[in-house]
Amino acid sequence: MSDVLNVDAKSLHRALDGGGDRIEVSISRETAEWLTRLVDARAQGQEILFARGNTEVTPSEAAALMGMSRPQVRKLMEQGHLAFRKVGTHHRIKMDSIKAFLEAERLQMEAGMAEVSRVQNEAGLLE
Repeated sequence: MSDVLNVDAKSLHRALDGGGDRIEVSISRETAEWLTRLVDARAQGQEILFARGNTEVTPSEAAALMGMSRPQVRKLMEQGHLAFRKVGTHHRIKMDSIKAFLEAERLQMEAGMAEVSRVQNEAGLLE
């Protein structure tokens, strides 16, 4: 963890130790931006999962995290889109692999939406 994050973590812990419903604390912009993303996600009803990068999950757990069926996760594993290893007869998927796949999907979706928008503009479908 960086020195800035260590200082911010200590500041947050000290502020929380004081009790009360509200706290005031001075933290770095980097930490504030990270906390904002967490709070925004929770405000939108999203679940938040904290896991180390080397954490491994089962295909069923991966399916729940990715919002898809277990057979679809198995298909992604077979196609090489999700890195996995076998522990005996059981499959384990690294969280890093899931994160990389979801990020690639997000980027592909953004590119697709930009293309749809471009076509709509060219066709005069948008004002």
